[in-house]
Amino acid sequence: MKFKIEMLSAYLVGGSQDTDNNPTMLLQRVKLALKNGITMFQYREKGAGALQGKARQNLGRQLRSLCQQYDCPFMIDDDLDLALALKADGIHVGQGDQPISQVTKAAKDAGMFVGYSCNTEAEIKQANQLSEIDYYGVGPIFPTQSKADADPALGIQQLRVLNQLATKPVVAIGGINNNRLEAVRRTGVAGIAVISQVLGNDDVALASQQLVGEKGKKRI
Repeated sequence: MKFKIEMLSAYLVGGSQDTDNNPTMLLQRVKLALKNGITMFQYREKGAGALQGKARQNLGRQLRSLCQQYDCPFMIDDDLDLALALKADGIHVGQGDQPISQVTKAAKDAGMFVGYSCNTEAEIKQANQLSEIDYYGVGPIFPTQSKADADPALGIQQLRVLNQLATKPVVAIGGINNNRLEAVRRTGVAGIAVISQVLGNDDVALASQQLVGEKGKKRI
């Protein structure tokens, strides 16, 4: 699958830890989100109670199959071996994860695209020199409970600064709920990523539609 900037528009991230450590619930909610137009999904199995080993890979395989069914790009968070094993469309790497140069070479050889977390002006400037990266994940924009080791919130103004500095598309993430979607969109970012706003929502379909916005399309 070839990377396109439109894929970043409505970006869902998550793992079983985001649905009360219930893999079946995760699959059900991701399927609902896919039906309601999300444009990319990242499998991020981290945190208390996260699956390990074969269980982690099996859930990833089921999520991969769902994404293929709905023609949605499937990403893996910070695990090159898992991304290669599941033949993911891409991999997302954080600043404290595997060395980005190692990941990009293996990922590009496998035909995957690469996302990279950049949360400061220095990190953006450095990443701008790396041609193999396809997009940046920037956040948290607001305080978030979805990531225990999250950095301090950047806020809307700093997001705008980083987006203007970036030479690649930016996806904003962190504490973005429905009331904040429009303010984030007005910064000019290519996409918005959420976890709990969709996966922790009682109405997954509506939350997905709100993330997708007016230009989105439901899938059958």
